[in-house]
Amino acid sequence: MDLILQPPHWEISSRAGEDCARFLQCPLTRRCGVSHEEAARRYNGGIVIMLSHPAPPMARSRQSRKGSSLAKSDYVFTSESVSEGHPDKVCDRISDTIVDTYLAADPYSRIAVETLATTNRVVLAGEVRGPASVTHDMLIDAARRAIREIGYEQTGFHWKHAEIECYVHEQSADIAVGVDAQGNKDEGAGDQGIMFGYAVRETEELMPAPIYYAHNILRSLSEARHAGTAPDLGPDAKSQVSLQYINGKPVRATSVVVSTQHSETVDVAEVREIVRPHVLKHLPEGWMCDEAHFYVNPTGRFVIGGPDGDAGLTGRKIIVDTYGGAAPHGGGAFSGKDPTKVDRSAAYAARYLAKNVVGAGLAERCIIQLAYAIGVAHPLAVYIDTTGTGQVDEDRLSTVLQEMVNLTPRGIREHLGLNKPIYARTSSYGHFGRKPEADGGFSWERLDLVDQLKAAF
Repeated sequence: MDLILQPPHWEISSRAGEDCARFLQCPLTRRCGVSHEEAARRYNGGIVIMLSHPAPPMARSRQSRKGSSLAKSDYVFTSESVSEGHPDKVCDRISDTIVDTYLAADPYSRIAVETLATTNRVVLAGEVRGPASVTHDMLIDAARRAIREIGYEQTGFHWKHAEIECYVHEQSADIAVGVDAQGNKDEGAGDQGIMFGYAVRETEELMPAPIYYAHNILRSLSEARHAGTAPDLGPDAKSQVSLQYINGKPVRATSVVVSTQHSETVDVAEVREIVRPHVLKHLPEGWMCDEAHFYVNPTGRFVIGGPDGDAGLTGRKIIVDTYGGAAPHGGGAFSGKDPTKVDRSAAYAARYLAKNVVGAGLAERCIIQLAYAIGVAHPLAVYIDTTGTGQVDEDRLSTVLQEMVNLTPRGIREHLGLNKPIYARTSSYGHFGRKPEADGGFSWERLDLVDQLKAAF
């Protein structure tokens, strides 16, 4: 591998005559249009970085979008979903039910609560600042209610019999002083971090197709179970959808995997036929994979499930919660957090902006990154990438979006109405790609900026 000296903010290498580059923020290549090689020659000094593989599709450089072989258009992409009865989703549901409990009592409560679940045991831990009327007993009751609504009445995990311990305590004063508005200081971000929003014209909800269909299959199975039309299914389930893309567009499923908990009275062949109509209903007509690649309960048996089969924790399904791996993720989980935590609220805002950009026809695909520092109100950076599909200048688009929406924590939660008990419903089947609801739920899925964006350009 040939090595090129380069400054810390960008990286490049080549090997065996094959160019291999990942574009970051090189001012020469980005603003002046020179090649990476020429930019390397102009810089004297820096650090040595070796790259041995091309950039992933979701992080392609502007150079790659202009005809490089890195811009792959024919491929198979896979995303998974998990049901509300998956152990980690049980924990997300409990944590978000606690968020709703506090926000119902005081819309400006501060909450950061984690949940652990295992065989007939649940542990709640975290920090809050809210009304004293919300007691530990209320939080334990809220956890039991969440488990009951999911449908767990099994020997190894039962809403009524599980032992629930609560170790929730007062928020640190050191955190509070940085976040609270004081004098001329606006409300600061609850933590540092980066958040991404994404939208793409692949489905009616402007979501990546694999995660969209994976969610819908499991939601359909859950609705049938709750309605009593699939009584042999249990709460715990997973799905995985692999789609073939041709010229960058999804055209069919190459494989579908569904694993679902079931009763002792049915075998794998019967479960397969219970599941089949739910898959066919939610994939576009003609997209179903062949029988050999339709996998239902591949192990043959899935009776023991939920927290009795595997321990669960809040925040372990962040890719399921977002875009199924089709877009970058900043790493912060959503559930258990009030909207002063930008891990949650800024990710919602970034999705809101990206969806409106695509909805307005300004791009076929849009990635937006926001960056924050704890205690600082305004984002440190706003990055927009339309991956070569944009119809307008990205820098101008960034300016327009920031004029339309105040991206401080206060601005986001006021614009989207986030200080409401609307979070338990987000804890399964994705935080994005949902229908906005009359009470303010999924407000970040609105397309109410479309007309303003069209007018601005």
